[in-house]
Amino acid sequence: MSERILLVEDDANILKGLELNLGLEGYQVRSAMDGTNGLAAAQDWKPDLVVLDIMLPGMSGYDVCRELRRRGSNVPILVLSAKGTEMDRVQGLDLGADDYVTKPFGLQELLARVKALLRRSKPAPQGKLLTFGDVEADFTAGEVRRAGVAVEMTVRELHLLQYLSGREGRVVTRQMILDAVWGENYFGTERTVDNFITRLRQKLDNPDEPAHFLTVRGMGYRFRGDNK
Repeated sequence: MSERILLVEDDANILKGLELNLGLEGYQVRSAMDGTNGLAAAQDWKPDLVVLDIMLPGMSGYDVCRELRRRGSNVPILVLSAKGTEMDRVQGLDLGADDYVTKPFGLQELLARVKALLRRSKPAPQGKLLTFGDVEADFTAGEVRRAGVAVEMTVRELHLLQYLSGREGRVVTRQMILDAVWGENYFGTERTVDNFITRLRQKLDNPDEPAHFLTVRGMGYRFRGDNK
C-alpha cells in the first residue's frame, strides 16, 4: 500500500499543486485548509507524513505540531513556512517538527525531503536492545523507556539516538550528524543538531550534567554508554 501524506495548507494554489505532484509520485494524499481540521485528520487518518503550513487560520501550524506531540503522535512533520529566520526554524524544531522548508520552495527539493523523511520514518533494526543508564531503546519497535516509563520520541530523535549510539565513544561533528540523520540535501544549520541534542539530554540524560550525550568543544558530540 502506498504511503499516506496529509497536507495542511491554506493557500489553494500551493495545495492543489502539492496534491497533484504527490499523487503523481504514487502517494495517497488528503488535505485540510486550517489547523483544526488538519489536527483532526492527523488523528483520524493516521498518515505516514504531515506537510504542515505554519500560517493557518484559527489554529496555527505551531499549535498543531505541539498538540500532535502532546498527544503522543510520532508522525514525521515537514513544516512549510514563509518565516525563514533561524529563530523560526528553531521554534518549529523545538515543537517537534522533523524538517523545515521555507516558502517559496522548489518542488524537487520538497519531494526529496518528503522521500527522505518517509525513508527514515522507521529506524532500521539493530538486532539488539540499546541500554544505558536507566534507558532502554528498541529501535526495531521504535520504543524508548526510561526507568520503565515510555518516553515520547519523534522519528528524528530516534534516528539521532541510533546514529550516536552506533558510534559509541567516537567524536562526530555536527556536519556528520546532519548528513547522516537529516540527509546531505538538508539546508538547515548546525544549530539544528544542538537543539536536538538538548532534547535528547532532557528526555534521556541529565541536561545540567549530561553523562551520555557529551559535548566535545570545537569538534562536536560523543555518546558514552555505561562502559565508556
